[in-house]
Amino acid sequence: MFEELIARLVANVGISEEQAGKAIKVILGFLKQAGPADKVNELFEKMPGSAELAGSGGTGGMFGGGMMAAMGAMGQLQAAGLGMGEVQGVTREIVGYARENVGDDLVNDIVRSIPGIGQFV
Repeated sequence: MFEELIARLVANVGISEEQAGKAIKVILGFLKQAGPADKVNELFEKMPGSAELAGSGGTGGMFGGGMMAAMGAMGQLQAAGLGMGEVQGVTREIVGYARENVGDDLVNDIVRSIPGIGQFV
């Protein structure tokens, strides 16, 4: 399922496949950590393989929630070689992909529940 998203990130954001794969893991891990568990679990159920990716990426719980989780995720994305514009592009593409595959309502509920993420989507 995520091969299509990786190709989309490469084409639309201009990053490498390796960076795209890492970015997906980090963002899914961030959502798992910072989003409402019931909504994120529903999202993961509708996007097969996402729960496993979230477990292998993101902040890994070491930063807590909220702003600390966001800062941890940002640090990991920057460590993967992404600049601020690329982070915003990646986030927009991943959220757009999720909306297309699971619906606007669920994704919007998750986005609204995470303070500060609105600036990236």
